[in-house]
Amino acid sequence: MGVLSRLSALLTGQQPVAAGSTTTVPILVIGSTGLALAQGLEKVGIRCIVVEKNESLDAQPRDWNMGLHWGAESLQALMPEAMWLRIQSIQVDPSTPTPAEDAIQFLNGQTGELMTSVPANKFYRLRRRKLGALLAQGLDIRYGMKLEKIKYSEDGRYATASFTNGPSITASLIVGTDGARSTTRELLLGPEQGSIRTLPYCATFVQARFRAEQALFLRKFHPLYLACISPAGYFSFFGLHDVPNPKRPETWTFFFYISWYSSLEEQEATAHWSNAQRLQQGKEFSKNFTDPWKSAFSWLAEDQEVWYMSLSDFDPGAEGHRWDNKGGRVTLAGDAAHAMTYQRGQGLNHSVTDAGKLVVAIQDFFSGLKSRGDAIRLYEEEMIARAGGEVRMSTTNTEMVHDWQKVLKSPIMTKGMTKVHDNKSKN
Repeated sequence: MGVLSRLSALLTGQQPVAAGSTTTVPILVIGSTGLALAQGLEKVGIRCIVVEKNESLDAQPRDWNMGLHWGAESLQALMPEAMWLRIQSIQVDPSTPTPAEDAIQFLNGQTGELMTSVPANKFYRLRRRKLGALLAQGLDIRYGMKLEKIKYSEDGRYATASFTNGPSITASLIVGTDGARSTTRELLLGPEQGSIRTLPYCATFVQARFRAEQALFLRKFHPLYLACISPAGYFSFFGLHDVPNPKRPETWTFFFYISWYSSLEEQEATAHWSNAQRLQQGKEFSKNFTDPWKSAFSWLAEDQEVWYMSLSDFDPGAEGHRWDNKGGRVTLAGDAAHAMTYQRGQGLNHSVTDAGKLVVAIQDFFSGLKSRGDAIRLYEEEMIARAGGEVRMSTTNTEMVHDWQKVLKSPIMTKGMTKVHDNKSKN
């Protein structure tokens, strides 16, 4: 029997355990943002359990959408073929095919003049909720399990996760994929070093429907997505979020936001603001904008719900951020490892790339090609260099796109949406 077969037999959860004690499994994935990783593991025959602190994938009240471009190859490799063939169905508008060549237009936010077109070839705009539902199919997901602590066996072989409710789970490897505010990361680094960094930038997001004639007007600027940068120091995005019926514009949901510089003191002073105040602030900002932002904000009802958030990051390459993986028994991936700002549209692409590379690393130590410690160390070194570099570039980009004197030298203007390693190879 090979190493993979022996380990799988040992950790399938089929050996006798006392009632209410510990479940065992080869790989434990903490957080439902690790569903792509779980699909990749299942695809190569390595059993895993995914635990999610919420009661369902749809527990969060708000949905959002994400751009997938250079990371599409990794996501496709992780999915079963039949699942990948459904990728069109989870886009913001399933009726609009993804073109082989496209570009995101960046407008001057005040004049409407075209500043630049950033190439976005095979640019998938995916709804988070639909992507999660697709990736969840066929997986062993345990809901309502909030991570409390991790213990490591003295023999160096296992890690055991304990939860505020539910049985403990022992695994050969625990992977924290529990988002930007990762509990796993805080357990590894402590609450101070393991926390995200709040940046002096904020954004107010809107998801709204409009009357049919208004929706048709808003969509004429681009069928799916559009960006603008204002000389007044604002960055904005506008696009579709959901098209349930392409023939009924009144059913379309649009997704748009304005982001701006906001000192940490200002953020604290306005932390108590109501939804009405946030909405009114957005409306005031938009008065000096070009369309579609100007009209979209002005057409919003006075009770329209908005979504305000501070921007933040976590750089795994920063001093004090290197965690101890306990000989390859615990690691991080996705936003848990590298939370980044979104004005360069890189988060999903790095997350699925992490998943693809981590599946290979896990196969390497299950097959005996590498030791577990070496396999996870090499995965982390590549991930930290790649995604850590992107965290820093994305934060720099966020700073520059909110400063009109620096906009044209910002990474989104000079490097587009290519990954950090691609940029380095061109310099």
